[in-house]
Amino acid sequence: MLVLGIESTCDETACAVVRDGYEILSNVVSSQIDLHKEFGGVVPELACRRHIDLIIPILDESLKLANINLQDLDLIAVAHGPGLIGALLIGLNMAKSLAVALKKPFIGINHIEAHLYAALMSHNEKIAFPYLGVVLSGGHTSLVLMEDIGTYRLISQTVDDAIGEAFDKVAKMLGLPYPGGPEIEALARQGDPSRFPFKGGRVKTRPLDFSFSGLKTAVLYALQDLAPTESDKCDIAASFQRAAFDDIVSKALQAASQYHLKTMIFGGGVTNNKYLRQLFAERAPNCTLVWPSTGLSLDNAAMIAGLAYHHYLKRQKGDALDLEPLVRIPF
Repeated sequence: MLVLGIESTCDETACAVVRDGYEILSNVVSSQIDLHKEFGGVVPELACRRHIDLIIPILDESLKLANINLQDLDLIAVAHGPGLIGALLIGLNMAKSLAVALKKPFIGINHIEAHLYAALMSHNEKIAFPYLGVVLSGGHTSLVLMEDIGTYRLISQTVDDAIGEAFDKVAKMLGLPYPGGPEIEALARQGDPSRFPFKGGRVKTRPLDFSFSGLKTAVLYALQDLAPTESDKCDIAASFQRAAFDDIVSKALQAASQYHLKTMIFGGGVTNNKYLRQLFAERAPNCTLVWPSTGLSLDNAAMIAGLAYHHYLKRQKGDALDLEPLVRIPF
């Protein structure tokens, strides 16, 4: 089965062609970092305008690289949430239009579920269910009990900022460019992670939930108390990174123990951080850790197409043309 995937949830415009859920024939992604960099974050209106300009050329390129034409496709897949409402509408309407014109089924995919599937696409060997899904991205931070493809139970999530958003905001405090994650990681390599006693937040009634607002505030106060030198900034970056990731690792291990899970699957752009991977390797030596490859960790359409294949096989039908975009999709 040849599946076309379309991704436009935020600030990447992407199309991909995937055969039978795993074989990636093309995966074309156009990033908007250059567009949003001067604002220190994504501007929804600008993101939508860029999607409109790029989505047809990106589609054409993905088909060309896969060496197929539109009539060869068996299924159209699109991320219909969560994300920016305007951006979602562009991708969803594109998918619906193609489905009508080609008389092919189309299916809407949960973007966050696809991030977890991306790790499975990155490995040839089959990984037995159940396992713990760890979503770490610019817009989402969640722990999920994964019992099968399409069968998930939310264990915990952030009550305020996502981990990637927290990195972006702290980077801005430090005078670093957007996106902040790679910048803080680079700065932290030169710093002392034990200098500032930062800690992740605690949610009293839900001990596995995440909160990063207090951690950001602690960084702000530390900067206000200093006339920070470059060395100070390195130490703050290192201390912040350690506190944030220590909180994530601790709660992921606690969840894995509580639900008797020996395998963790990771999804989202923050999973590219080498220090995070090192922490998990050190503190979870008895767990199988399944990371997405670099090309599948950030927003992309291959993960949308790959996951859609499995959902379509299970349901044996696509979605109705009145499917709406969803800013939020609960697990």
